[in-house]
Amino acid sequence: MTQQVQDTPKGWIRGRTTVVTDLAPMQKPFVLLGILAALALFAVILYTTDIVQGVLFLIGIALGLTLLYARFGFTSAFRRLMSVGNAQGIQAHMVMLAVASTLFAFILSTGFSFTGTAPTGYVSPVGVSVLLGAFIFGIGMQLGSGCASGTLYSVGGGSSSMILTLLSFIAGSVLGAYHFNYWMEETWAAEPFSLAESTNLGFFGAWAVQMALFAAIYFGLKFIATKKNSPAMKPLPTTTGFKKIFRGSWPLLAAAIILALLNALTLAVRGTPWGITSAFALWGSKFLELFGVDVASWGYWQANAEQLQNPILADSTSVMNFGIILGAFIAASATGAFKPGKIKPGIAGASIIGGLLMGYGARLAFGCNIGAYFGGIASFSLHGWVWAVMAMLGTGLALFIRPFFGLKNPKPKDSLC
Repeated sequence: MTQQVQDTPKGWIRGRTTVVTDLAPMQKPFVLLGILAALALFAVILYTTDIVQGVLFLIGIALGLTLLYARFGFTSAFRRLMSVGNAQGIQAHMVMLAVASTLFAFILSTGFSFTGTAPTGYVSPVGVSVLLGAFIFGIGMQLGSGCASGTLYSVGGGSSSMILTLLSFIAGSVLGAYHFNYWMEETWAAEPFSLAESTNLGFFGAWAVQMALFAAIYFGLKFIATKKNSPAMKPLPTTTGFKKIFRGSWPLLAAAIILALLNALTLAVRGTPWGITSAFALWGSKFLELFGVDVASWGYWQANAEQLQNPILADSTSVMNFGIILGAFIAASATGAFKPGKIKPGIAGASIIGGLLMGYGARLAFGCNIGAYFGGIASFSLHGWVWAVMAMLGTGLALFIRPFFGLKNPKPKDSLC
């Protein structure tokens, strides 16, 4: 019996993503600190902006809780599929996208809104910038060990190396904003293409096509994984009863559905889907303004002048990002998992390079794993599907690069990955 088999958790059923076991003690002081910080920031947001921003901050907290409790990964899902053929993460993505597409189809076709803001999906052109941006983002997220959402919830969850990833992510986003006009004006791009609005399908027809695609990918990957006998995901520790909600890990598919609901709620509240990385470009650009850099003259900010001129807390993506970090911090503390550690030199180097690539790639590709992949596909945009393919190809290349930084990849003979 191999060591990998010996390490298989007792009582675990293959295919499940959680296992009932003893949990680490709750870090009550940190939980209290996180709740107090969230309440304080919520009050400041309400005082300085409006109730809509406050609601979006609460949605961000819910996103952070969900991401951390389920360790919901985009980076790890791509890596497991490309390295050993494990499809559980991507299958969860298909469930998430199916639920989101259903809700988005209703919201976008009817104009449904909680705030009176007309909802608009993320539909962007496919061109050189998307192809290259998504590809280098795929490389970057494997080196940085986290995507955009993964970076935020890992920072909140206590991962020391992800602080470096976040800082370099911001730097890369600023550089991408600086070069934005070149990629938009000097490289080829087709017109934005919506499966619902650029065809005669309409939202119902586009929804039906995407449901068929999600089903084909879900069951096709399941067949491939079974044929390859790929190792299963390592299950996360959980408990039973009511305590499972606050103390234990959440099943991956449950988190997928919750994330889809929260993205649809975001669309119905602010008029656009969930996004992350535009805030990184904003934070970095405002920092440069403190030193006299005229970022307002950049083409990117000329097209987004209001966002740059307004305070940070008036930016809906920023307040959601703050909510994600705090939600993840509370969840990590509740599960006893908030334990920052030392950063090895190789990991530090990979984090910095990975963050830079993700930041730059996200600006080129009109978003990250959330804005382009999740939001784009749910909005029936072709660029979301293209993003997924190119990021997967970038992941494939990154698997050969990761070992040079001391990063491990799953192996086919492992029992768990």
